[in-house]
Amino acid sequence: MGYHRPMTMGPRDDDKLLLTAIDDPADLRRLPLARLPDLAEELRAYLLESVSQSGGHLAAGLGAVELTVALHYALDTPRDRLVWDVGHQCYAHKVLTGRRADLPRIRQPGGPAGFPVRDESPYDAFGVGHSSTSISAALGMALAERAGGERRRSVAVIGDGGLSAGEALEALNHAGDVSADLLVVLNDNEMSISENVGALSNYLTRLLSEPLAGQLRRGARDMLRYLPPIHELARRTEGHVKGLLAPATLFEELGFHYFGPVDGHNVEGLVRVLRNLRDQPGPRLLHVVTRKGKGYGPAEADPIAYHGVSRFDPNQGLPKGKAGSLNYTGVFSHWICHAASADERVVAITPAMREGSGLVEYARRFPQRYFDVGIAEQHAVTLAAGLACEGARPVVAIYSTFLQRAYDQLIHDVALQRLPVLFAIDRAGIVGADGATHQGTYDLSYLRCIPDLTVMVPADEAECWRMLTTGLAIEGASAVRYPRGKGPGVPLPDDREPLPVGRAEFRRRGGNGVALLVFGALLPEAEAAAEAVDATVVNMRFVKPLDTAVIDEVARTHDHLVTVEENVVAGGAGSAVTEYLNGRRVHVPVTQLGLPDRPLHHGVREQILAELGLDAEGLRATVEQLTGAQR
Repeated sequence: MGYHRPMTMGPRDDDKLLLTAIDDPADLRRLPLARLPDLAEELRAYLLESVSQSGGHLAAGLGAVELTVALHYALDTPRDRLVWDVGHQCYAHKVLTGRRADLPRIRQPGGPAGFPVRDESPYDAFGVGHSSTSISAALGMALAERAGGERRRSVAVIGDGGLSAGEALEALNHAGDVSADLLVVLNDNEMSISENVGALSNYLTRLLSEPLAGQLRRGARDMLRYLPPIHELARRTEGHVKGLLAPATLFEELGFHYFGPVDGHNVEGLVRVLRNLRDQPGPRLLHVVTRKGKGYGPAEADPIAYHGVSRFDPNQGLPKGKAGSLNYTGVFSHWICHAASADERVVAITPAMREGSGLVEYARRFPQRYFDVGIAEQHAVTLAAGLACEGARPVVAIYSTFLQRAYDQLIHDVALQRLPVLFAIDRAGIVGADGATHQGTYDLSYLRCIPDLTVMVPADEAECWRMLTTGLAIEGASAVRYPRGKGPGVPLPDDREPLPVGRAEFRRRGGNGVALLVFGALLPEAEAAAEAVDATVVNMRFVKPLDTAVIDEVARTHDHLVTVEENVVAGGAGSAVTEYLNGRRVHVPVTQLGLPDRPLHHGVREQILAELGLDAEGLRATVEQLTGAQR
């Protein structure tokens, strides 16, 4: 279900337009430098028009248009390795590298992925989706180039948010230590490092980036090493001057030559600086200042709202939200405000996902008990452990796919110490358009093997609320994993007390000899299938601990068990059931249904479930096949 490039890129509607004449960066490099600003404006307009029709990531891409053009113009891609961080800003890159006509189908089945993917294009040097990986990957490429004698450049593009994560800082430290020929482009779209931007700053940066200036600086350092007192004085003086001119100290101490900040929307200036820097030896960092949503007023004014968008009319802007039934994130948002009002020990932690995790209202109402740690999942989990040691009740709001990055902390710092930390795991299961890097398909497998961790899977909105309450009451680590979007629409109950830990419930007792043991959000599909074929349905609720009494009962009274989960089959909830039965030497056939042992690419969630046989029709067909075989 990957991306399939059409045989042709389609006719050119207007040969006067620059963008339609560019099918790859070689075409781009044939343009005169003076035409690049016009091309950037065309590209920005095309992104806005296309993404407003298809949906996708918008603000980051609008802000990186000139930078993308300049990089492909100054570098010899794909021979030179260009590595993007996260990839939210990659749409302009995809347009310039042969995927322009396909952009309206981005993140849709058969269309391009929303992030760089290695097997989609040779210009996607490294597959990304999670943050802070670009410097490590580009450094590896640079070291391989050095060992193999290849003459190609390695460039990492990373944002100021991604730079705050531990992996990025580790990579910077290593790159400086090994003196790799690596260029890091810091795309600072919040001006969080410096606001030192303007004509003088740009002029100084261009001057300092000239090859002659670099040679003089290196030559002076070599000469002064033979005069230690003078060398020390020069070193200190250079450090003080740099501190006045630019925020270079951190990067220079890590072994990088720092250049910047420069105007990230001056495409001609960017090209000149990149040409000066591209062949200089050693680690270099170019600090580029951009504006998220550049060129589209509503996105500039509210880049958070325009980060990821559904279809909208660019003349009207994003539609205002309408009142309706709560989705799972909304349930969590209401629940945590209620919990914090009732218990002053409750604190909320998020790794830079306040809006996505539903913590906007909580942050407003309880600012002293709200911690956004930035893109630092490992720190988020250990911070929660430290808070729990001192009597707090931390709730870590995190996506399933991002919790993977803090697995050691989950085991070592929380579970082994039996600390009362509640993990509210959003986007569990199939998330759809964001593709393989964002699917929450592994959490049940990697959670259920951790000792003393209670794992819960709600089947509807009301159950989600009660499970969060249950987790908060447990004297130990707990996790509630829930999917993206809306559930079946079950209203929140008047009874919001904790659930009995490890207790399942029968939802339907059938007579065909098959029992469906359902873990989580696929319960409505299973109930619809069971009605059609007269099967038993059990809402298992808990992956750990299992309700072994119910499993014993259905194993004794049914001819075949079917486990259903929105998680990979390997090591998932169904595996827990079969392990229990094998340990008891109970011999009853068990069919485990779930997600396959392969990456799930971008597409519509309902369509993916149907293709995997996990919708109502697919589950009904599976049960009919089993009952037919029994006859």
